[in-house]
Order: sequence, then structure tokens, then C-alpha cells
Amino acid sequence: MLMITGATGALGTLVTARLAGRDDVVLGTRAPAPGERRADFDDPASLDFTGVDTLLMISAGAAEDDVVIARHDAAISTAEKAGARHLVYTSLSGDGDHLTYALAHRWTERRLRDSSLRWTVLRNGLYAEFLAAIAAPGPDGTIAAPLGTGRLAAVAREDLAEVAVRVATAPDAHAGRTYELVGEQALGGADLAAAIGGAYEPGALGDTRAAIAGAGQALPFQVPMLLSTYSAIAGGFLDGTSVEDNALRALLGRAPRPAVEAYVRAVRG
Repeated sequence: MLMITGATGALGTLVTARLAGRDDVVLGTRAPAPGERRADFDDPASLDFTGVDTLLMISAGAAEDDVVIARHDAAISTAEKAGARHLVYTSLSGDGDHLTYALAHRWTERRLRDSSLRWTVLRNGLYAEFLAAIAAPGPDGTIAAPLGTGRLAAVAREDLAEVAVRVATAPDAHAGRTYELVGEQALGGADLAAAIGGAYEPGALGDTRAAIAGAGQALPFQVPMLLSTYSAIAGGFLDGTSVEDNALRALLGRAPRPAVEAYVRAVRG
């Protein structure tokens, strides 16, 4: 049996859609529907991996590092005790070590290597759809995100979902492997503006920080997360050039979807 945790997030929704109707797949969520299992990482006692052969653990981020680490540790420990054979984990691309949210991913990778499980790590690049959120055009079509002259090797989320399904449904061929999955064509602010017929006028990090904090929509820990993302892109750390052995095309068995098209679709809703 394959179990998917984190199934209600953006990536998890795409994964579960691809596996819909299979009787050898079960979903683990905080609020399970009939036929699903309750799996609340913040309540380790709720984790039931009985009969699970392969666990696809989609990262339980969106929290402080200690919370994410505790969640992932609970899931891995439960999988070990339940006798699961293989755990597939969606991590962060290797070029993302400059990001403030990288630590919990790297901790989880180390915990997996030290576990009794077979494992596969999918080091996902940042989504093109996420880029649409952090570099969205204003009402006049101007993109003011502080990306400088940097670029991001963004990936269409659909491609990462497809890779996750391919690996999780045939895990033995991928045991002990860490796959880098980043886009093949890096996108900068000018590229994004051209794609939507707008303009690119990058702002300053300080102004962006004040705008994010002033909007009152980001949790305190999310502000430095966002700022580190802008800084890493602007500094040229996420353009894909430092990633060796990008496995996206090979695991898809085809050319990746154009990230710029995913960006435009997300911007236009």
C-alpha cells in the first residue's frame, strides 16, 4: 500500500489527483474523508501507517524549524515502527541552502539516511506558481519584486507531482537516491514582465520587508523566509547553474513544462 501524507497541500492535491481511483493508495490528512486516514503531524498518536509499504511524505512546512522537524521526526519514527519499507520525501533543491527554510529539509534528509527505512529524496526546486505569488504584477502590470538581475530555475508544480507519483509507485528503482529537480530555463524579472506584457522595476529589500509586514498577512516566521528567497534569487544562487545532475527531464521522460507558462497561468488565475 502507498500512503500519501500532506495530501491537501498544493503539491499533494496534484499528486492525489493522479492516483485517484487506485485501491492500493490511501491518503493521510488532518481531517480525513471516508476511506482516508487521520494523519496529523502535530499529534503523533494520530499517525497510523499500519500496512503501509511506501510512504510519500510531502514536506510539512509552513512553520518554525523546530515544529517542522518534530513533525517529520514523528512521521519517520512511526513509519519505522509500523514496518514500512520505503519513504519518499519531497525536499528542497540543493541550491536552496541559502534559504532560511532549508535547515528543516536537510535535517529530515539526515534523519532518513540514519533510519531503518529505504528512502528517496526528491529535492524540488521552487514552484513557478510560487514565483507568481512573490513576483506578481501590480495593477499597472509592473513587477516590483526585489529580484535584481537574478534568475530562478522555477519548476511547474505539475511536473514535480508527476515525478513524485512515478517514484512513489515504483520506489525500488530509486532506493537511496537523492534527485535534484530544478527548471531548465531560469527566469528573471524582465522575463516575467515580458511574458505578461508588463514592466520590471525591482524594488529594495527593505521596502519589500516593510510592505510584507505592513500587509499583516504573513506570520512572523514567514517574513524572513520570503526575504531570503528574494535575496537568494537576486544573488544568483537559484538559477540552476550550481545544481549538478538535474534529474527532472530524465524522471519525466520528456521535456519539462515551460515554467514561464505556469507563471503566466498562475498570475492570470
